[in-house]
Amino acid sequence: MDKEHDTLKNDAQLKSAWEEPVVCRVEVDLSGWLEQLTGRPDWELLDEEEDENYISFAMRQGRQEAEVTLYHNGYAVVDVDGEALFDGSLTTGTSKCAHLSYYHAESGEPITLN
Repeated sequence: MDKEHDTLKNDAQLKSAWEEPVVCRVEVDLSGWLEQLTGRPDWELLDEEEDENYISFAMRQGRQEAEVTLYHNGYAVVDVDGEALFDGSLTTGTSKCAHLSYYHAESGEPITLN
């Protein structure tokens, strides 16, 4: 009976852990990502604009100009000189320049996923 009780207790704890709110944070090396997409290094940040749904960055490398828009849901759009170079999700591991981190929404403690 003790083994069955322990199994039920562990199942309840696991279910409880999945019901807690989690925050996913995407960190992006913008200059490195633009170098990866364009083959040109040394992009500089010109401007930054934040909205409730996204953050947009204006970047420049020589005469080339880029706009990188990172949506809070993990979606991203990159335009260079008016040409779309990327339009998709960063949360699917599409770029080595993007890193995902997860945190408990209430405590802010990091979550490690196996």
